[in-house]
Amino acid sequence: MNDHRHVQAIAKSVLEDLAATIQPADTERTIAKRCVDRLHDAGITQTWYYDCPAYVLLGSRSCLSISGRDYVPADEVVGETNVVTVDLSPLYQEAWGDCARSFYVEEGNASLMPTRAEFVRGDQLLRKLHVFACERVHTEMTFEELHSLLAEAVVTHQFESIDFLGNFGHSIEKCLTDRKYIEAGNASRLSDVPYFTIEPHIRELGGNWGYKWEEIYTFGTDGRIHAI
Repeated sequence: MNDHRHVQAIAKSVLEDLAATIQPADTERTIAKRCVDRLHDAGITQTWYYDCPAYVLLGSRSCLSISGRDYVPADEVVGETNVVTVDLSPLYQEAWGDCARSFYVEEGNASLMPTRAEFVRGDQLLRKLHVFACERVHTEMTFEELHSLLAEAVVTHQFESIDFLGNFGHSIEKCLTDRKYIEAGNASRLSDVPYFTIEPHIRELGGNWGYKWEEIYTFGTDGRIHAI
């Protein structure tokens, strides 16, 4: 396993175990600390994303989108009904991990599989967008072409993108400022970079909840993208 797959596997493992630990009295601050502690337990003590290894948003801030450079975890409690989005940015050697999930809190219990109708709509669209990208992306596709496809799909389902930079992901680099974004105007090919993220951050039109799911992808020998 190379370093990128290693650190991403750790990030995924932390998130997979997180739902069972989220309680109504938790806050962005306590959840972020728990994630950092779990990363440390797995041998990951650094982040590539400013000083923000765990970016947690919930409740009235679930639709917030700001740079990790400016992020400060808040103390609003989870309560009985909520959407908690956790985005991890661990660093191992020079390899970045980057993984995000939205957790759905219903009657005080957090899960990745919601039953509340509005949560289901958000969760299903996130999953559809990733499947859609895996089906449509090819080695000649550009960053801006993928942006256009995802943006159209979001609008078609009566949602909107709420990313503060207006993108749907970025390349995985060694230097933060070298990132190439899935955005309008970027004519570089996706296959020109070894790894890139897809991370739609969306809200239903007229809705109050922000939803996010992030994976790192790479091209396989079949010319298709696969999550690492």
